[in-house]
Amino acid sequence: MPTTGFLIRHVQWPLMEALKGNRIRPYMKELQAAEHLSAETLHVQQREKLVNLLDHTIKNVPAYTDFAPDWSKMREMPERFLQRIPVLTKADFRQNADQYMSQGLQTSRLIGNRTGGSTGEPTPFYLDRPTVERYEAARWLGLSWYGIRIGDPCVMIWGSPLELNAQQARRYRWKERLLKNRLIISAYELDERQLEANLRLIREFRPVYLYGYASALHTLATMMLRRGMTTGIPLKAVVSTAESLHEHQRQTIAQAFHAPVVNEYGARDGGIIAYQCKAGSMHAFSGNCYLEVVDPITHIPLYKGQPGALLVTDLHNTVMPRLRYQLGDIVALSDSACSCNLPFPLLSTIDGREDDMFLSLSGQYVHGHYFNHIVRNMDSFRTFQIVQHEPERLSLRLVKEPERFLPADEARLLAGIRQALGQVSIHVSYVETIPPARSGKTRYAIREFPLTSALPQE
Repeated sequence: MPTTGFLIRHVQWPLMEALKGNRIRPYMKELQAAEHLSAETLHVQQREKLVNLLDHTIKNVPAYTDFAPDWSKMREMPERFLQRIPVLTKADFRQNADQYMSQGLQTSRLIGNRTGGSTGEPTPFYLDRPTVERYEAARWLGLSWYGIRIGDPCVMIWGSPLELNAQQARRYRWKERLLKNRLIISAYELDERQLEANLRLIREFRPVYLYGYASALHTLATMMLRRGMTTGIPLKAVVSTAESLHEHQRQTIAQAFHAPVVNEYGARDGGIIAYQCKAGSMHAFSGNCYLEVVDPITHIPLYKGQPGALLVTDLHNTVMPRLRYQLGDIVALSDSACSCNLPFPLLSTIDGREDDMFLSLSGQYVHGHYFNHIVRNMDSFRTFQIVQHEPERLSLRLVKEPERFLPADEARLLAGIRQALGQVSIHVSYVETIPPARSGKTRYAIREFPLTSALPQE
């Protein structure tokens, strides 16, 4: 949709900048200017931002004010001072969230959000608009490496907002089409019998790129290769996000869509952390965040090249600063230089979240994030895990919030599962904890049987 893209770039965005103070493009220009700096200069700029953040945080955030005496002595050594701050886990933050809010702020003027729950515990938090806009600027910079511009048409293999009624869902889809030039194909309802119709939608929309969950893109690509179908249009990129992208998935996606497969690494509560360049390296946006990798048990800092728990300090979030925030991923930093000549530091490995695709009784593929989308809006549960043993048989493990549990929420959850998968058998058990995987993340959606084309006979 070239006309829509033109209007977004030349009318909508300038109006947003003039009327609402939107600064995504100015922030993007800052990042583009950083592309031409040396790695040493980037580090100096990052250090200055870290000092400014710590100045604000030590003074205004109750969780950190006790560190004021140490900070006054170590202000010239911000990296060393930061290591004195305890690692902040999601559980600790969740239990004491009010202690991390900057004093004097009204939450009504902030942007409320929740983590996606990939560690098993959806966590509410607040951001301000400039912080969100810096996240978006980083995403658009990464996309620009592939010739993708703001407003270019995009097809998303993504989750649909489950809480909307039919009229609200239609309004949402039209806003995506007209204001963002995006068409959404639900990752919660992938059906091989609808493959031809979905590919026709893609051809008619003529996107410049695709964007979606790694496993959903892989499932769609597998169906296409199995049926010998293609999109029939050129794509600048297929962007995989929200999950670990495995090499076999990358190869299948690239083969099906005849386009480079790009890995985007970020989190709701960490922003866009890194993007893959054309040379294949994952570049961290050091102007937006300060990253550390530590031993998952001892929290001792590790050398570059050693995988460990990733700690993120968002350099611009002064609303609810979280110093040394443990996302739940296992990552290794790298001291190598990339052949693309970008100066941003590199991540050598990322072991992030994995969502399994589920198979419904009617033969539809349902992305595992569907279940998270239901649970994260309920206060009754701290953690959950759903396992599909066979198409018709599942287990659901729940960790209740004792003070907030409502039986009606459990009934809604079971109804939501059956709405997506059919009248399946669900064995519910209540547990105290759900052990995380090696990466530190709880796999909340697990399928135990091969995903095949076991469709009902037509």
